[in-house]
Amino acid sequence: DGITATCLLTDFLRRHGADAVSYIPGRLEEGYGLNPIAIHQLHDEGVKLIVTVDCGITAVSEAELCRQLGIDLVITDHHECKQTLPAAIAVVDPHRPDGGYPHKNLSGVGVAFKLASALCGSQEGALEEYADMVCLGTVADVMPLTGENRFLVRYGLSRIAKAPRPGIAAMFRESGTDARHLTASTIGFSLAPRLNAAGRLGQASVAARLLMSWDENEAAALAKELCELNRRRQSIETQIWQEANDIIKDSDPQDPIVLASDRWHQGVIGIAASRLAEQYSLPAIIICLNGENGKGSCRSYGGFNLFEALSACSDNLTGFGGHALAAGLNIRRDMLDRFREALAAYYRRHRPAPLPEVCCDLLITDPSLLSVENVRSLDMLEPYGNANPKPVMCICGATLESASEVGGGKHLRMRVRLGASHFECIFFSHTARQLGISEGDSVDIAFTPQINEFRGNVTVQLVTAAVRRHDPTALCSAILAGDESVNWAAAAYCPSRADFVRVWRAMDKDFSVGKNVADVIRQCIAGMPPEKFCLCLMVLRETGLLRSDDGGIYSSRCASISGKADLEGTHLIRALRALA
Repeated sequence: DGITATCLLTDFLRRHGADAVSYIPGRLEEGYGLNPIAIHQLHDEGVKLIVTVDCGITAVSEAELCRQLGIDLVITDHHECKQTLPAAIAVVDPHRPDGGYPHKNLSGVGVAFKLASALCGSQEGALEEYADMVCLGTVADVMPLTGENRFLVRYGLSRIAKAPRPGIAAMFRESGTDARHLTASTIGFSLAPRLNAAGRLGQASVAARLLMSWDENEAAALAKELCELNRRRQSIETQIWQEANDIIKDSDPQDPIVLASDRWHQGVIGIAASRLAEQYSLPAIIICLNGENGKGSCRSYGGFNLFEALSACSDNLTGFGGHALAAGLNIRRDMLDRFREALAAYYRRHRPAPLPEVCCDLLITDPSLLSVENVRSLDMLEPYGNANPKPVMCICGATLESASEVGGGKHLRMRVRLGASHFECIFFSHTARQLGISEGDSVDIAFTPQINEFRGNVTVQLVTAAVRRHDPTALCSAILAGDESVNWAAAAYCPSRADFVRVWRAMDKDFSVGKNVADVIRQCIAGMPPEKFCLCLMVLRETGLLRSDDGGIYSSRCASISGKADLEGTHLIRALRALA
């Protein structure tokens, strides 16, 4: 985000008549503000104006230093504001309490774009020039893709697809990215990590030169260098994560994870913190120590507000800044234990409600819905990303026909059958042994569908988010208890007339529903989901075709009634049909 914001304003000012424009390569840590050493250096070089990008909102003392040195300071930032704003000649931040701007979630490059728009007097004109950079930075910084961000990213994607600047086209080629089907996910998983790697390893100028290059040969060389930096970043990140995980793997942490080391690379600790947060379902802070001081990257989990937490623990810090879900901090080595204890105490008072592992948007009972045409139509909802995720669907009671490890044993490829339809699935970073599933099991799968094209063959692949053995007990128990609150789930199993015929014909004169849900499930007709079998029994009881002494479903037996049974007219079937 900071790199794209820097490139945008640097290029804009150079194009629009500024006497001399330069940028400081390297990564200014988010929320830390300006570097006093850099300010003095720029003053000695005769600089009269400094424009920050993606930082500076907490730089109160640094702004005062600029004033004393006679340097004009313009701050563009998108991080949370503290009570006191820096005394700069302009502070552009959507979070300003006195600002009133409706779209608070602009990225750093989005704020830089707003400044460029104001300077040239045309937001449309600035967008024509820099929509691609705004799109890249907004997605790379994982900003919510709603409101204005959604428009900016969607417009930027169309511009990149039609006419990518040489640097972006070179990244497509070097990373093996298919530019024909460009999405926000493509940027998030392919381009953004490579751009970020340069900044994290202290070589932001490589990414900046790439984005601003109009020479195809130069762009190709820079793209190759960027991909190599990304491979180094991945190696360093894995090492940090393994060392951090080794420290806590034998414990059972219940409070935010706070780890520090002199060996860790400052630019990569944020990624390792994200992995730890996801692994342990806790906020995680990893701190890189240098002598008596440390700089840390913080990542939230479960909606815990890190900015408010750091504000409450600020007596133990020398500086901090950022967002609710991601932040940075400065701390002295001797304050680590006190900070860890203070953060743990705050977390216990403000612990977020537990989140479900996966929330599904749609239960698929008709496999024909997962056609290539229907899955392609989901592209109309692009761009997907933070706050606008891809819809997660699920199928229940599918048969796991095969499961094999791929990617050197890191990932799981599965083939499942639902009815007469078969689907290929891929579950990244999981194995069948970890999941406790075996071929032949009945399973529930949460997934996002995608189109897979291989050697001219176009199929639907299920990118899996969660797998579990199918257990019908809970829903069957609720159905047999007459709990109408589960009708939304039961509607997926609404029986047809043919289902009723099968159930009725399977009942002999000695048939009894049974005394509990386990008895019912054991008697389920082969090939019929137990949930559907239970619904059939409840409808038969409602029509009087099943009766018991106490009027309940358990121990019910077949009975005869005069005339035809109106199955479709029963209360239960009408309720299910309304929801199906």
